[in-house]
Amino acid sequence: MLRTALRNVLAHKARLMMTALAVLLGVAFVSGTLVFGDTTANAFRNASTQSLKGVAVAVQAGESPGDEAQASPGAGTAAGKDGGRTSALDAALAQKIRALPGVDSVRPTVNGQATLAGKDGRPVNADSSWQNLATNYLPGKDGKDSHFPLRKGRAPAAEGELALDATTAEKAGYRVGDTVRFATDGPALTKKLVGIVTTDDPRVTAGGTLTLFDTTTAQKLFLAPGRFDAIAVAAKPGADERALTAQVQSLLLAKGARATSGADLAAEQSRQIAENTTRLTKALLGFAGIALFVGVFIIVNTFTMLIAQRSREIALLRAVGASRRQVVRSVLIEAALVGLGASAAGFALGLGIATALHPLLSTGGAELPDGPLVVSPTAPLASLAVGVAVTVLAAWLPSRRAAKIAPVAVLSSAGLAPPARSLKVRTVLGTLLTGLGVAVMLYVSTLRTSKETNLMTAMLGGALTLCGMIVLAPLLSRPLITLAGKVTARFGVSGKLAKENALRNPRRTAATSSALMIGLTLITGLAVGGYSTQRALDEEATQGLAADYKVSNSAYRGLETAAADDIAELPGVAAAAPVASANFDAQGVFATITGTDPKTFGRAADLTFQAGSLRDVGPGRIAVSDQFARQAGLHVGDTIDADMHTGGGTPNTKNNKNNKKKLTVVAVYAKTRAAYDALGAVADVLPSAETHKLDNVLVKAEPGKAAGLEQKIRQALGNSPLLKVQTREQLIKAGSGSMTTVLNMLYGLLAMAVVIAVLGVVNTLAMSVFERTREIGMLRAIGLDRSGIRQMVRLESVVISLFGALLGIGTGTFLAWAAGSLTTASMPLYETVLPWAKLGLFLALALLIGVLAAIWPARRAARLNMLRAIQAH
Repeated sequence: MLRTALRNVLAHKARLMMTALAVLLGVAFVSGTLVFGDTTANAFRNASTQSLKGVAVAVQAGESPGDEAQASPGAGTAAGKDGGRTSALDAALAQKIRALPGVDSVRPTVNGQATLAGKDGRPVNADSSWQNLATNYLPGKDGKDSHFPLRKGRAPAAEGELALDATTAEKAGYRVGDTVRFATDGPALTKKLVGIVTTDDPRVTAGGTLTLFDTTTAQKLFLAPGRFDAIAVAAKPGADERALTAQVQSLLLAKGARATSGADLAAEQSRQIAENTTRLTKALLGFAGIALFVGVFIIVNTFTMLIAQRSREIALLRAVGASRRQVVRSVLIEAALVGLGASAAGFALGLGIATALHPLLSTGGAELPDGPLVVSPTAPLASLAVGVAVTVLAAWLPSRRAAKIAPVAVLSSAGLAPPARSLKVRTVLGTLLTGLGVAVMLYVSTLRTSKETNLMTAMLGGALTLCGMIVLAPLLSRPLITLAGKVTARFGVSGKLAKENALRNPRRTAATSSALMIGLTLITGLAVGGYSTQRALDEEATQGLAADYKVSNSAYRGLETAAADDIAELPGVAAAAPVASANFDAQGVFATITGTDPKTFGRAADLTFQAGSLRDVGPGRIAVSDQFARQAGLHVGDTIDADMHTGGGTPNTKNNKNNKKKLTVVAVYAKTRAAYDALGAVADVLPSAETHKLDNVLVKAEPGKAAGLEQKIRQALGNSPLLKVQTREQLIKAGSGSMTTVLNMLYGLLAMAVVIAVLGVVNTLAMSVFERTREIGMLRAIGLDRSGIRQMVRLESVVISLFGALLGIGTGTFLAWAAGSLTTASMPLYETVLPWAKLGLFLALALLIGVLAAIWPARRAARLNMLRAIQAH
């Protein structure tokens, strides 16, 4: 039987080609994902190892009053000067650590952020200012810093000097000797570029920037003279790292700082790297699983048709003594051989996919360091195992059917078509699955939160609905293909034959179209959900906003209170409304209040008042949103004792007398993003704002004067690279730009399933041409010419593709509508909106798939020799 299986594979290699190709693509996705995961994890580990090279003990500053966050090793604390950031690490402590026995050297560092203006005046990396790293260049005895090897020029050594890494310098267009304009937390500063360095910091290689200053300058810019964010301690050869860590920690007891051994730090970073890369790998493997699942339909179709065509051969084997078990074993061995060969080729292709995934995900905003391709033993073994297992399991049902072939019955009726089997059991099962899935999704449509249990329920309902549609596909194929047949009938005899061919074996038609249906269901659901989300984000970005520009700080450090007045004086500006925000408790309800100048805010924002008006708002008098009024039970005329909080939600206890404010409700408006929960005077809100500065300024231009106002605003505010001046279009793009990138990536990943589905259509048509060789010969003999044969195969392909597309688009739209309700809590403006242009494109794509998939089978059918075809068995 093994020899028989080998002979069958070689004899039918052309017919098995598409099956092998489907397995190849699915396995390539799996192997590519596994190799990519190993490569990414290794690159992160190498970057982590490099950053911790020679670090026996890492000392980091503890939180002090006014600190926003505790520094991570090598990153420093996050607050700026206005946040009152302090550090317990100073030069005296560094000297004490240096004096400890076993210490070879210490490296005290200062860390912050510096956003550069490029040579063209535009901010560099302004939308990701947290990636704009800045630190001190710390020369050793040789005058060089081993962490930042110099490529050109020299190290910064004075207050008016700085250095950049090579990528940043190229991105900004600077050369050694140029004057660089940058900002840390306020106005623009300028310094001379004296050196260009290299770095392997993954935050920089993933798209960030790096600016280096001498230590004294870095302390003045980001911390305080003589202070540091972190100290890296290198040990002498043979020193006990644990003991050294304990000694360093003993020096820190009174300072609130902490010491971590290099080994513990490396272990923690390795754990985080493994966790992060595992999540990414699992997500990508999910798409690989979809591709393999679609491939299952092709495998089942192929072996079902092969067995039907080889029924006489199988009957002969049974007649000469082969048992049912041997027949099953022969088919499964044949499947295993196909799976093994395709998996081996798929693994090789997967190496190319792994290489391509890095730039693809990096384009989408992922921070992935560079590194060599890593192939662990798990990747090829898992790829081969998955490919073979999927192929064998998919061939198991056809092999069972092969074993049931009765030798005498088949030998005596070899020329007759196999009897049609009833679809009753399948119809009942499909109806139950679909009904249950639809019921679950209708229940999901009543939910309003995206908590984990609701998401799991939605996934279960979606899976049940999709499986039910797959099972019901043979039943649904008859009415839909009959309807399509009314169109194909206009093409004459070829069109009628195409319809009859598609209806002849509903199971085969359903299996072929189901592969396409799965891919289009997922892509349609993604398109409908993504388009609806984008529309909601676009509306949220400008909801209640009538301004032409929104001016803010890209580092979220606020604008000076005089910024609105400076902008208002510009020619062409009709109004400049200052906006600040703070948190407060009122009637036991936690809310956010927006502070502004009511006189100018009315021109920059569009509020709908249900009671009172904006003119009533002023010091001590607030307007509240309708939603907040309901939650807190407030009405016009009520006076509340507002407990004002800082931005982080911590009660402002610096001055308890100012912690409480008496505020009178004078108006109620429809809630909008422009005004949050309540609206008051800027003087009431600014003292409790997180930065004690303005969040932004809304600028309304005079009619016809909006164009060219951006540069004037920048100049009026000092043209700091941290300034973000956004038009309405830019606000919309910023709100939904990341969503567009994510959707495009997901479309690309799901495209693999559609490609495999196309192979399924090609495979089924090609196999049916082999199966209907005698029939095609008879059609030729009674007068159907070659163009008619080609047209018949093409129309059959189009009908099958359209059937799968209609089921996929319909199912995907329903699932997206039902699951969309889960986003309404976090996105109140969300409503399901159909992207008609994309849905039309998907339908057109199905037509194109039908035409292209039929090219080879149609050509082969038309070229069959008439006499030989009639004599075929």
